[in-house]
Amino acid sequence: MPKFITIGYGEEAGYRQLTGDRKQAAHARDDELRASGALVGRAGDPVQVRNPDGAGIRIEPGPFLRSALPIAGFAVIDADDIDAAIERVSQTPCAVAHGIVEVWPLQT
Repeated sequence: MPKFITIGYGEEAGYRQLTGDRKQAAHARDDELRASGALVGRAGDPVQVRNPDGAGIRIEPGPFLRSALPIAGFAVIDADDIDAAIERVSQTPCAVAHGIVEVWPLQT
């Protein structure tokens, strides 16, 4: 079955706008994804790793890409196709809390 990487973007302010029932339903969707074997988690603090020409590793704190919303979490999910993957993540916390979820097909 195809795998997809999801990147959830969102802020606490958007999450606070949700009702308690909506938050509970969104977290239940994350629980369903986990129960089906998906790897779901919050994003920690990133570092950038470079090794130009294999001549030495350079590490810099922080994300390489900047966006209007911070990255809140990631998931690796299974789905029959991109449409099914979109449906699976459309009710997750970032998607419903005024954030965005990107869905990337993982080509192995």
